[in-house]
Amino acid sequence: MEPDRLTPGQARRVALAAQGFLDPAPRGPVTARHVHRVVGRTHLLQMDSVNVFARAHTVPLYSRLGPYDAALLPRLAYGRRELFEYWGHEASLLPVALHPLLRWRMARAEALEEGWGGPLRLMRDKPEVVARVVRRLEDDGPLSAGEVRDAPRGSTGPWWSWDESKVALEYLFWAGRVTTSTRRGFERVYDLTERVLPADVLARPTPSREDAQRALVLLAARAHGVATGRDLRDYFRLRVDEAAAAVRSLVEEGALRRVVVPGWRDPAYLHPEARVPRRVRARALLSPFDPLVWERARTSRLFGFDYRIEIYVPAARRVHGYYVLPFLLGEALVARVDLKADRAAGVLRVLGGWAEVGQHPAEVAPELAAELRRAADWQGLGEVVVHERGDLAGALAQAVAASDG
Repeated sequence: MEPDRLTPGQARRVALAAQGFLDPAPRGPVTARHVHRVVGRTHLLQMDSVNVFARAHTVPLYSRLGPYDAALLPRLAYGRRELFEYWGHEASLLPVALHPLLRWRMARAEALEEGWGGPLRLMRDKPEVVARVVRRLEDDGPLSAGEVRDAPRGSTGPWWSWDESKVALEYLFWAGRVTTSTRRGFERVYDLTERVLPADVLARPTPSREDAQRALVLLAARAHGVATGRDLRDYFRLRVDEAAAAVRSLVEEGALRRVVVPGWRDPAYLHPEARVPRRVRARALLSPFDPLVWERARTSRLFGFDYRIEIYVPAARRVHGYYVLPFLLGEALVARVDLKADRAAGVLRVLGGWAEVGQHPAEVAPELAAELRRAADWQGLGEVVVHERGDLAGALAQAVAASDG
């Protein structure tokens, strides 16, 4: 059977619909039901410590739902235990129902087969340190890394100024033996997993690695709508060979459909429940860690939008800025803005703004100004100030002034 065919525009709209940008906006305050709707689309929220505009895991909800109470997400995660922290796509908040599907990764870490250098070396070379940290949590948990610390700050060895206790906690977290009980600000507070996650979740059967990875690939396919094998592998950061085997199996049984998208070099796969809308009318600022754009090759393929996060680029070499958010309008990424929440001054600073090639600043600026005003309100900032950098800055400053007037 010949594979189906999607135009590039159809593929883009499929992706936007799969990520929830076709869902109706809440008519009243955002509730837990709305959050579950979004997480049911994305299956995870990537976390990151950078807080120049807002924490990474909070922005995808805002992008899809609009302003919401900042206390809602922590309440669901650390109060009602409906979400938990683990390595999904990097460090992530995930629905607790996914815990069984990630136990193979925990088992690999336990067996020193997966993870990264410092924690694995510590467990291999100094298992007594790990055992001591476990006993400390058993006796006194939940505890932050600082409260567990068994050496003064500064006498830390080679692991990014972490002492051995912190490194041990990272190993135990990857192995699933400890998890995040709560956060103080953004500081993680650890406890034994069996004292944090609901008992019924922990009691659920553990699928085989192959079945779990097939389930994760299928979730990634649902979240993407249409995707290449690389896209599917990247969503939950699976190994190349294992993801490829899962994709083959899912195609053979009809759970994924092969499709052709002109201009895509690699084979594409369509989730059978994917919607192919005729149009998408979205307006949203997107976090650099939003699943719609976190895989930069996919972002370029879908939107013709070349995107690089420049946090780690020296300031003098940055093209657009430190923390740049793409602006989605309709079904296109039409602009990008370098944002900073100046909380001391109560100002959302637009340090730079650029329109994409082919976009008219006079058309983009009023829509972007309205979205920036909404974002400022969500962050409790009373003013939007547009600085002079970027080809969109002049039109955007005028649009902001007109909306404030």
